Amino acid sequence: MNFSEKLLTLRKANDLTQEQLAEKLDVSRQSISKWEGGQATPELEKIVALSAVFNVTTDYLLKSSEIDDLSVKTEMLEKQQHMMLIREQRHQQIFGCVMYSVAVYLIFLAVFFIQHECFFKYDMNFTPSFFFAEFFIATAIVIFICAKKVNKTKSSSI
Repeated sequence: MNFSEKLLTLRKANDLTQEQLAEKLDVSRQSISKWEGGQATPELEKIVALSAVFNVTTDYLLKSSEIDDLSVKTEMLEKQQHMMLIREQRHQQIFGCVMYSVAVYLIFLAVFFIQHECFFKYDMNFTPSFFFAEFFIATAIVIFICAKKVNKTKSSSI
């Protein structure tokens, strides 16, 4: 892998755009594009700055070595795996909140219908305020459960 390929790989592995990298190095985006395309080579001070930005040695940037290439690719795969794990945890969080919500609202409906049949069946003065009060209580329970689940997941991932 030559310098231009390494630069492109490192930039993408660190989720940087050409503009963002150019800003960090105080150069133009076109310079980054030329370096990545192999049309130009940066000055020594920019190579040193690149090594600092990507936390690699200047030797790694300038010399071709299979071991260094493998370590960078391994690091990239580890970052991708970590991001996938975070996404999966988030999806599980959302699914859990949805399932808790469904359960709480089903219980709310069951309680409402039981109350309606037992207590309000013969009461002609029934007002919908009972329904709304119970609905708001069920919503508060859902919010509490989901907030607790999110906080639990955040604290376990730290």
